[in-house]
Amino acid sequence: MFTLAFSTNAFKKHSLEEAVRSIAAAGYPAVEIMADTPHAYPAKFTPQDRLHLKNLLASLNLAVSNINAFTLFAAGDTYHPTFFEPDPAKRELRILHSLLAIQLAADLGSKTLSLQPGGPLIGTNLSRHQAAQLFAQGLNRLLPTAHHHNITLAIEPEPGLFIESAAEYLEFKSQYFPNDPAIAMNCDLGHLFCVGEDPAAILRAMPREIAHIHLEDIAPTCIHQHLPPGQGAIDFPAIFSALADIHYTGYVTVELYPYESTAATIAQSAYTHLQQLLSTINY
Repeated sequence: MFTLAFSTNAFKKHSLEEAVRSIAAAGYPAVEIMADTPHAYPAKFTPQDRLHLKNLLASLNLAVSNINAFTLFAAGDTYHPTFFEPDPAKRELRILHSLLAIQLAADLGSKTLSLQPGGPLIGTNLSRHQAAQLFAQGLNRLLPTAHHHNITLAIEPEPGLFIESAAEYLEFKSQYFPNDPAIAMNCDLGHLFCVGEDPAAILRAMPREIAHIHLEDIAPTCIHQHLPPGQGAIDFPAIFSALADIHYTGYVTVELYPYESTAATIAQSAYTHLQQLLSTINY
């Protein structure tokens, strides 16, 4: 059976401690930590901060499902700086941030670190081949540290970015990292739905590539807007059936970052909905 978690990136209007306490109060046994401002930006998250967070998590009996290093608001925005910025200094910012996030994952006991899939190609003048090479170069900078700490680098396909789909992820990995289990996929089920892939089919087809799962609902229009479970067109029973079939025992993190003003309420309602749904399924 998988373990449900909720991401602190819905709580950007709250402190990390408030976010963690709210997620525990909603009933989740695990939490995904946002490795960015205003929560656990690794460059400024001190040893004292880390110890305080570890003690807080222990007191609340919360595990860490994943460290989310996708965004970099502290130095840019949702996507920038990317792994293939035209400016090498900006690429270096992304790489150094990711290296520090690996250490944060190790410090907090997370086995996975989710990463942007390169970034958006719009505005770069790069071919797909050039972008892939720069992304692979960046990942190669991260791998020695990831190997040392036994952390899996989980690439998250996203609509509109260099790697949008599970198929594109697999093509990239097969070309550049075919034999390295430290490179895997952060399987955001809503993102796959947005680009026309069947999330349940992907789970069944690529179980060994899935390091961690993000879950949200998506409207029938396939517009990339995260919705609370039950408010869109995602077939959750089919997904849970697929997870059972592949014997997935990792973390499934609910990611509802658009709901900053109602984060605690949304976290609670999502947990209640998913628990009710799971109770009707022979998992």
